[in-house]
Amino acid sequence: MTNSPRSSSERTAQPRPASASYELLARPVQEWIWRSGWDELRDIQEQAIPLLLRGDADVIIAAATASGKTEAAFVPLLSRLAEGSRGRRGFELLYVSPLKALINDQFRRLEGLCEALEVPVHRWHGDVAGSLKTRAARDPRGVLLITPESLEAIFARRGLETPGLFAATHCVIVDELHSMLDTERGVQLASLLRRLEAAVGRRVRRVGLSATLGDMQLASAYLRPDAPRDVKIVRSVSDQQELKLLLKGLVVLAPKPEADEADPEAEEPEETDDASARSIAAHLFRRLRGRPNLVFADSREQVERYADRLRQLSENARLPNEFYAHHSNLAREHREFVETRLKRGLEPTTAVCTSTLELGIDIGEVESIAQIGPPLSVASTRQRLGRSGRRKGTAAILRAYVQETELRPTSHPLDTLRLRLTRSIAIFELLIAGWCEPPRARALHLSTLVQQILSVVAERGGAKAKTIFGILGGPGPFAGVGAGLFAEVLRCLGDPKQDLLEQAPDGTLLLGARGERLVEHYGFYAVFMTPEEYRVVADGRTLGTLPVLYPLVPDTTIIFGGKRWRVLEVDASAKVIEVKAAFSGNPPKFAGSPGTVHDRVAAKMRELYGERSVPAYLDAGGRALLAEGRATFRSLRLAEKALVPVGEFGTVILPWKGTAVTETLALALLSEGLQAASRDHLAVEVDAGHAAVTKALSSLASKPAPDPLALVAQMKNLEREKYHPYLHKGLLQRDAAAGLIAAEDIPRLAADLLGREEAGSCAVPEREAAPDSGPYCSVTA
Repeated sequence: MTNSPRSSSERTAQPRPASASYELLARPVQEWIWRSGWDELRDIQEQAIPLLLRGDADVIIAAATASGKTEAAFVPLLSRLAEGSRGRRGFELLYVSPLKALINDQFRRLEGLCEALEVPVHRWHGDVAGSLKTRAARDPRGVLLITPESLEAIFARRGLETPGLFAATHCVIVDELHSMLDTERGVQLASLLRRLEAAVGRRVRRVGLSATLGDMQLASAYLRPDAPRDVKIVRSVSDQQELKLLLKGLVVLAPKPEADEADPEAEEPEETDDASARSIAAHLFRRLRGRPNLVFADSREQVERYADRLRQLSENARLPNEFYAHHSNLAREHREFVETRLKRGLEPTTAVCTSTLELGIDIGEVESIAQIGPPLSVASTRQRLGRSGRRKGTAAILRAYVQETELRPTSHPLDTLRLRLTRSIAIFELLIAGWCEPPRARALHLSTLVQQILSVVAERGGAKAKTIFGILGGPGPFAGVGAGLFAEVLRCLGDPKQDLLEQAPDGTLLLGARGERLVEHYGFYAVFMTPEEYRVVADGRTLGTLPVLYPLVPDTTIIFGGKRWRVLEVDASAKVIEVKAAFSGNPPKFAGSPGTVHDRVAAKMRELYGERSVPAYLDAGGRALLAEGRATFRSLRLAEKALVPVGEFGTVILPWKGTAVTETLALALLSEGLQAASRDHLAVEVDAGHAAVTKALSSLASKPAPDPLALVAQMKNLEREKYHPYLHKGLLQRDAAAGLIAAEDIPRLAADLLGREEAGSCAVPEREAAPDSGPYCSVTA
């Protein structure tokens, strides 16, 4: 965790205080710190220790990755545990993490300290043997490390035991808090924290750990909804670091039409990558080989593609492979193998990964980070950067690769704007400026509410509506659901056709036959949707799981785990895909979310188009692409205009707003009788000419804000969450409407768009050009 260990002779000396905070800790904790070789406490630990040792205030600890924030929470809380009375039965400290791998990592890191304190520490998640869980439940003491899903399972399946299991719990640590704020999983956890307090009949302290948080007030409101102002904030004062940044822009060549139709019986082509992808792989191979690195790709499909290509380059050079795929569908043994190689640092290792290695698993220090494709957000980029440049005096290194399509005379105007590259620059500029996305406004979360209602009924063996609403309603994750709407959800679940809930003569709600089957199924505990998955097996060894989003048949070739395989057999009943090594293959398709763009990022993009300065971290390809985008911006007069003609009858609207506003505008135009759809998170494409579009905008500008319910009535994909199928259309529309936070802004936005067309009142001022300092740029972020 912290700094260089002392020599063996120094460790045998009696411990002495390293700081005022160190002196406050219990003697066994001081001795453990001394034996572990810490020569100082980090600043985040100096701040957090006194705060967590005294009182019971809720706390958020915000610091960069590898800054010691985990120890900043556990060291004082375990010290307090060591010095307090421990006669009461029950888990005393609860740690909740979104990742099983992170729990395993924390278990290893805590074992030594907990052993010194004679405090048992337990893991509880899907990969832990049932016998170990049973043993922990029989004698609940010490520290419990658990995922939200496993905590849900305890409530739903061990409801009568819950008050006893957590009778002694004095604090809940929520790790990776930022990853919970905008997700249904975070809503589920917030509800579980309320249910925990309801089960034990008292308030339980909450401590949130996070490396990236935009708006601390919103984060505080998540951690303690009924008293956000009482949450104490601890920030690291040493988070700034030097950043060496390179952004390479590449062009994907359009495929040439083949003269003859492909032979359907022919072998699949070995290469499907275009020249730009091969160029990226070659650059990564040259720059990363021989050192520890992380390469983040924007999908599991891309992870497989680049891991395979980098392995091939190693083989072609007759070098041992040091590039490995890492994502959630790969077998645990493989993921742990990659993590162990990185952590030990005995062999050079580069993990090609998704966000699985973005969170706080301890993999040691890596030299550099690479990003293939536009970054998802400022927050995600900052989190990933925390993996590099940990040692004092070393810079974080980020290499980013962004591909744009080859331009032709018929290219769409949005392609000519080079949106992917400009979005990447906007995110990097906001990162350097210190900005971070805040959590979005909360929706109703009716899908997760359905699950929580069924879980509470299962936990208590039946409960009255008033009791359930008292547990789930009020300040918290379902604050937008009043008593009337809550009753409507209950009536929907109690519909005899649903058979999820039934009511006893005294008003107690019980699980119906279908509700019992749903709750008893292992898939009930997760609130996010998961596609059907098959095990991928080679020679009796499980390689991982594959979501079957399209049919796989024998002789299909795939890339999985960074290697190429041929499908031998698909056993639908056992859900197994048998494979053997092959010489060709393509990555399988994986489900995933494309993310969203914040309004601030869109506004920064517009600002960049209007400037003349060129970021020094762009390579020649990036500079050329930015110049093309700016030339299009000028030629289309987008500093003054917002509407761009496309083809003979189409129009593109560029409001320079983020995903939520853009999608709301598309729905508002649909309500005006136009065919409209959002594109690239940033634009609205309309199948109508300029006159029809301006007429519709004039109508929207002159009327009150549209009714969100009327807007979502046009949506076809209302069932977006796991438990939506159990709600009727009216509730689905209300749930979707609550997420359209921009509806009230439509009249003002429409007037602004018209104003740009008519008066050119929104020109963007230009800045003086900055000198080009070469392909790498050194900044402080």
